[in-house]
Amino acid sequence: MAYIKLNNENLPGIVGLLDYRPETAKHRNGLAETLLRGKSTLTSGERELIAASVSNWNNCHFCFSSHGASAAAHLETSIDLLDEIKNGLGNTELSPKMKRLLNIAQKVQMGGKNVTREDIDRAREKGATDLEIHDTVLIAAAFCMFNRYVDGLGTWAPEEKEAYIEMGEKLAHQGYTAE
Repeated sequence: MAYIKLNNENLPGIVGLLDYRPETAKHRNGLAETLLRGKSTLTSGERELIAASVSNWNNCHFCFSSHGASAAAHLETSIDLLDEIKNGLGNTELSPKMKRLLNIAQKVQMGGKNVTREDIDRAREKGATDLEIHDTVLIAAAFCMFNRYVDGLGTWAPEEKEAYIEMGEKLAHQGYTAE
């Protein structure tokens, strides 16, 4: 049960918080839609993978699971992708560019000043554009905020990864601003 009285205590994670404060939900959902599904040379699956990885590093179970499930839906793989993310994606085929972008995202998660010019240069050497680097940093920073929002208000989340399959499919195919 959340630390505050929500409108619907049955809604997990950020879903209950968005329902509680629709006037802020509109803007948060618009940002998520733009970052994770908007125009980009990174696929939505890659961007969801960044969001899920940051959420995992922040130990935010709900965001990690829901965005990992969305990444799995986009990438047309199984929900076992969540286990791969938890284990550092060592057995997952990722492009060198994506590995470099995830490195930048992890440094942002630790604190923005941890990102160095060398990190940016290494990402560029692997083909990352300035827009991809920008969006990676913004996704990582936004998910640090979203994770702290969810966990700072003590929301609940289903434990089993299978509980997120339907939500991941919905996010992947309908997005963040769908009613």
